Amino acid sequence: MRTSTRIASIASCVAVAGSLGACTTTRTVAYTVPVPVATAPTVVAQPAVVTTPVAVVEYGRITNIQYFPGGTASSRLNLPGAIVGGVAGAVIGNQVGRAVGGRDATTVLGGAAGAVIGSQAGTTTVVDTTYRITVQTDQGVLRILDVPSSGDLRIGDRVRIENSVIYHS
Repeated sequence: MRTSTRIASIASCVAVAGSLGACTTTRTVAYTVPVPVATAPTVVAQPAVVTTPVAVVEYGRITNIQYFPGGTASSRLNLPGAIVGGVAGAVIGNQVGRAVGGRDATTVLGGAAGAVIGSQAGTTTVVDTTYRITVQTDQGVLRILDVPSSGDLRIGDRVRIENSVIYHS
């Protein structure tokens, strides 16, 4: 009689864990950043034979630095973790209930808590950050460059742009 009650309580905990694991939703946060319209570059006629690429070097001053927490943040459901966590929580809840009394309630609560904790285990959130650096060149042209890190660049710094890479000048 007791064995069938134990099996029934464990089966109900697994069912509760499975149903709790299916209740989560995937959250997606998307940041939309307006991109300024850049001017078209001037096309200059090149000689017919070019053996090496020409490096483009411009000098100017940083006029603006903007931080964008862009990218996509998402988390996924971890169903195997929810099942394992639910079973482990039910076993621990059963043992706690044996010591303090009220085994059925602690088994169910332990299973539910284990399922929630197990479903969150191993999920990651990735958010890509971007710094948009605006440079006014000595020719008066605004260059906008998106970089993953601003480093030690500050507004007003004199810089050199070489092949879309910013260096202190």
